[in-house]
Parts: sequence; C-alpha cells; structure tokens
Amino acid sequence: MRFSKATNYALHTMLMLVDASTVKPVGVQQLAESQGVSPTYLSKILTRLVKAGMIESVSGVNGGYRLSRTKDDITFLDIIHAIEGTASLFECDFVHGTECSIQAVMKEAEEKMERHLQQTKLADLAQKQTQV
Repeated sequence: MRFSKATNYALHTMLMLVDASTVKPVGVQQLAESQGVSPTYLSKILTRLVKAGMIESVSGVNGGYRLSRTKDDITFLDIIHAIEGTASLFECDFVHGTECSIQAVMKEAEEKMERHLQQTKLADLAQKQTQV
C-alpha cells in the first residue's frame, strides 16, 4: 500500500502550518522551498486542503496560508481524504455471489488503519516534535 507524494507533502505542509503563527500566513514559496517541491505543484495540494476546510488562503503582499481549524480538530485521515479521496483501497472485481472473503479481510484492515488515522490528530504530532 502506498499513498501518493501529494499526501506526503500535504501532511508535512500541515505540520509546518501548525508551527507557524496563526496571525501571519505562510507563503507558498516558503512552504515549497522547505520541502524541495515546486510552488505550482504545492499550490494544487493547498487548493485541496482549502476546499476541505482545513486551511485558508490569505490574499495580498503578506498573503499565504494558515490553518482555518485548530490543530486539535484536524486528523491525519482528514488530510489523507482531502488528497486521496475516500474510495476504498481494495475492490474485488470478481463476482462470487456472496461477499468476497478477500474483500472482507481487506476492508477490516482498512477500517483499522482509518480508525488509527482518525484518532491521530495534527496536535499529537506537533506535541511530539516539541518534546524532541
């Protein structure tokens, strides 16, 4: 199983925004440079996070991005769903007549992973980083 690079950048960007001031937004150029990614590519990711209601875009000379919800309200699963969508990771394409036993195992595993990601908040990781 593998998440896209966009999810990787989104998770790192969100963590950077947690560390940033809530008053002064962080510019896309600064966010992109800190991750070694093009600002154009990161802008597309930021747009998805804005649409999901986790961050907001501030226009102007001192514009950029900042969290629109508290770090306690944003889970890893929220971020992943904003980038990857909510489709199941595994879909059985065979017609079995009843529920596919392989699909059932994969669905249970995915549900466990999603529960863990839903319980892990951005604030949890931010707190761990300050302890290091």
